Amino acid sequence: MKSIIIGGGKIGSNLLKTLKDRGYDVTLIEKDENICRKIANDLDADIICGDGSDLAVLNDAGINNADIIAAVTGKDEENLVICQIAKMEFQINKSIARVNYPKNIAMFKALGVNETVCSTEVIANLIEYEFDSDICKIIQTFDRGAMILVEVIIKEDSRWLDCFIRDLELPGESVIAAVLRGEKVIYPRGDTQILLNDSVHLITNKITFLKIKDYMQAGGISHAKKKK
Repeated sequence: MKSIIIGGGKIGSNLLKTLKDRGYDVTLIEKDENICRKIANDLDADIICGDGSDLAVLNDAGINNADIIAAVTGKDEENLVICQIAKMEFQINKSIARVNYPKNIAMFKALGVNETVCSTEVIANLIEYEFDSDICKIIQTFDRGAMILVEVIIKEDSRWLDCFIRDLELPGESVIAAVLRGEKVIYPRGDTQILLNDSVHLITNKITFLKIKDYMQAGGISHAKKKK
């Protein structure tokens, strides 16, 4: 999986180091030659000196093979343009933008930017979680990542399939907030039954999410008895 970071400031350089340390294929684009040189001296990483809104520079960075981009320059308008270019020109569906002014968050989301955050750790985690299983993934973070919204997609082999909410053995510090069934939002109660292709949304924390993900990869996170 490949990610591209645009912006080599404090957030961008720290994000590059974080993702490199976690073993991800990542490229950084920065237009300032001095900043590029400094980062290159500190890190053995793929760094391109250029404008992240330039199509040729993005092509050189391998955007056609990228799964996600993070635009973290110091200018909101640049980050928005970069995310729009990635989406419209290269069909990149996952984009994360640094937003310096909170009043711009609504506009970013209205124009299709998936996430708007400023913390290096939160951005790194969002990128990492996008590379995880499409069965169980983080879709939003709150309070600088202390609380997260998790989506669990119910497949044919899920041990939650056909279970009632009251029978699930959930890990501690987690609560089911909603069940999405097609266009319908269900606010769950004990007698709510989980069906095939449901999207179950949970509020939890990072540690519990990792437990849930591990359980799901092992074939389920509950020993609840299915009830027809």
